[in-house]
Amino acid sequence: MPAASTPIHLKPAAELATRVLLPGDPHRALAVAQELTERPKMFNHHRGLWGYTGVARDGELLTIQATGMGGPSAAIVVEELIALGAQTLIRIGTCGALTARHLLGELVRVEAALAFDGTSRSLGAAGEVLPDGELTRALDAPHATAASVDLFYGADAPAGADVVEMECATVFQLANLRGIRAAAVLGVSDKLTNGRRRLAPAQLEALGLRLGEAAWAALTR
Repeated sequence: MPAASTPIHLKPAAELATRVLLPGDPHRALAVAQELTERPKMFNHHRGLWGYTGVARDGELLTIQATGMGGPSAAIVVEELIALGAQTLIRIGTCGALTARHLLGELVRVEAALAFDGTSRSLGAAGEVLPDGELTRALDAPHATAASVDLFYGADAPAGADVVEMECATVFQLANLRGIRAAAVLGVSDKLTNGRRRLAPAQLEALGLRLGEAAWAALTR
């Protein structure tokens, strides 16, 4: 698959760090940047995909860049970040729990993503897509298999998965194709057994910061 040669959708206004955290939500990107970095500068605001680069606690740069919702948007952002020099990516997003084993507000590390989505399959994914093993093991959270899907309001629970989300398979597949490291830590925002139950807005905001902290800890282990 041909890679992006120059960014079209990202308009860098600050330096890009080689290590990047990838929330879907632009507001989570801002909150995490303010929590984890000093003097964060807006890296991108084009198309509402807010991104920030600041000085992290180890004195080195860290970028937090929103991907938007779903595989197609994530693929564009990831391809252009890689073209700009990103080397390590950690998705920090939310997911829905498909089993009773995972509780609302819990963090999980994704040990495999099932490619139920069109974007990762268009990139050559089939079945399981694996993240970087070393980076994944550095995430301090219970393991889970994630189903990556196209529909947020899908009717049927994907078979073989513990949680469901929309971007992991795409992020992992692109990282594997481009020879960089990628992993994912997700927060359970919804329980999808016996109807949908969802965290309150304040709890979601707190969950976003915990995801950032978990990803940061993995980067520095």
